[in-house]
Amino acid sequence: MNIEVIALCDAATESQGKLNILGTFDTIYAQKLPVVWSHCAVALRIRFNQIEKGEHKLKLNLVDEDGKPILPSLETSAKVVFPADFDSSAMNMVLHIQGLKLEKFGKYSLDLAIDGRHEASLPLYIRQSQTQ
Repeated sequence: MNIEVIALCDAATESQGKLNILGTFDTIYAQKLPVVWSHCAVALRIRFNQIEKGEHKLKLNLVDEDGKPILPSLETSAKVVFPADFDSSAMNMVLHIQGLKLEKFGKYSLDLAIDGRHEASLPLYIRQSQTQ
């Protein structure tokens, strides 16, 4: 398997096998705490090889620098299928997050596990804005 895309973004959609992503970011600037981000999305595109067809469990965790969960784990399962003459298949997934509340400045991590194995991580930095 190959993680082709993992992005934290303002918005994302999936349509007819196409993954559409708007406004990827890794840093949020804020003047005060807590930081509340009204809406964001995690966009994923994962390519599976023929030998990996079947059911897979995906789990996303957002944790702070100490490894403390910020949100409940986002868990789902997906069945990977292949057209008869394809040797690989890509799966797109969009997970929407509403009202993300972050209590402190610093580094967070969005961690992806597939079938219980860590596959990718994205940093998310919350920085204090210097402008008033």
